[in-house]
Amino acid sequence: MSGNTLGHLFSVTTFGESHGPAIGCVIDGCPPGMKLSVADLQPDLDRRKPGTSRHVTQRKEDDVVEILSGVFEGVTTGTPIGLLIRNTDQRSKDYGNIVDTFRPGHADFTYWMKYGERDYRGGGRSSARLTAPIVAAGAVAKKWLSERYGVTVRGYCAQIGDVLIPFETHDEVNANPFFAAVKPDSPKLAELENYMDALRKSGDSCGAKIYVEAVGVPVGWGEPVFDRIDADIAHAMMGLNAVKGVEIGAGFASVTQKGTEHSDEIRDGKFASNNAGGVLGGISTGQAITVNIAIKPTSSMRLDRETIDKSGNAVTINTHGRHDPCVGIRATPIAEALLALVLIDHALRHRAQNADVRVATPTVS
Repeated sequence: MSGNTLGHLFSVTTFGESHGPAIGCVIDGCPPGMKLSVADLQPDLDRRKPGTSRHVTQRKEDDVVEILSGVFEGVTTGTPIGLLIRNTDQRSKDYGNIVDTFRPGHADFTYWMKYGERDYRGGGRSSARLTAPIVAAGAVAKKWLSERYGVTVRGYCAQIGDVLIPFETHDEVNANPFFAAVKPDSPKLAELENYMDALRKSGDSCGAKIYVEAVGVPVGWGEPVFDRIDADIAHAMMGLNAVKGVEIGAGFASVTQKGTEHSDEIRDGKFASNNAGGVLGGISTGQAITVNIAIKPTSSMRLDRETIDKSGNAVTINTHGRHDPCVGIRATPIAEALLALVLIDHALRHRAQNADVRVATPTVS
């Protein structure tokens, strides 16, 4: 199976399956000389891991990461970094009823038709479980981007189902189970609790909208024409399970904007707006790079759905096991990781080709 690597100069190759003994990744191209330890990676993994509230899957995985290579005496060596996360709470018997049946909305049918083989245990390779090593790799990228360029990558959940979540503050995103950018006393939290409790009781599921941004990105990152930084961001985000839409900047709202509204004027050395989402011509402008992603409703649910088995017979299925009624709830740290991985790759590519470029034009912010 190809298609398991993201990036060029900073590349991440993931491995493993949802119910295998372990999952992990190999990072190639990380610059040497950066202090790195498990303590730098574990916080983001703890944000993503399952079982953290009643609103997500109750699979209990500690997601403790092990650094197998690429770090010596606490410092990156420039050689491949091997990261391993052991699976400890698999319940493969929960999937015994789908050995010969294709779950609607899952990759069961397409994997079977493409490869003639399918790991039915929790979706195998197509499981969202495989986002854990991406988050670990993203933590490496975040640390380097912050220390080298002062770049901050952060995100929050902007909508769950039909509940819009207005932005209030970045400071409290990790203080609630929804990654909502609201204050602790916000009535929106109670609304979300009630919404998710009712959804879980009904047996149904819902989607979510995640916002992620990178602040402090220098001007000039991006490789036109086909390796535009926004194109690579979209490519990476679409690699996240259940993502069905990606917006850069104003995104689809630009359809109804007039040109006078959408174009970001430059006044007194500053951009007056950021409808472009920090990217022009596939190259970073120096503004915040802003991204929205749409995540579909969880396909695994205990309600009856019609499908077929391997013989083409019509069957009715409902999925048992431990599933997120909204997979988007835990997606914020994953989206942050993917954005950071694209940025570090382009930072290294820009440095390789354009480190000696000197431009007299004043910086625009």
